Amino acid sequence: MFRGATSLNMDAKGRLAVPAKHRDALHAQSEGNLVLTAHPHRCLLLYPQPAWEPIQAKMMGLSSFDKQSSALQRLLVGFAEDIELDSAGRLLVSPVLREFAQLEKQVMLVGQGSHFELWSMDAWRAQLQQVMDADAMSLPAELEGFSL
Repeated sequence: MFRGATSLNMDAKGRLAVPAKHRDALHAQSEGNLVLTAHPHRCLLLYPQPAWEPIQAKMMGLSSFDKQSSALQRLLVGFAEDIELDSAGRLLVSPVLREFAQLEKQVMLVGQGSHFELWSMDAWRAQLQQVMDADAMSLPAELEGFSL
């Protein structure tokens, strides 16, 4: 279970040091084999490879003749890259994915249960501001009656 938000510094080569608590869990789940891909919100998704495989299978089961399905396939599967944690617990973000998500030196790694989101700091702040706006705080119908 991946949770929590962590500010990380990316070096000039695009490497990020994964926090130790997550590094251990990633090694346990996938021996450090990960998948990094694009998300429509202009962030990146980081999955342990075994958690990614059913998602990719479901995406590829969609009709390539449907414009929305094929657009999602191009984004999620087309940008997907197999990566590994190195011996120092770092992962390498390719220039293509860095450009897509507009990642610079400071990024946010945000746990989402089964995976992580990787955001540029500017996009993360804008996303948080959007969530805090009164209109964005309405809950979807499936969460009607939900309380914390």
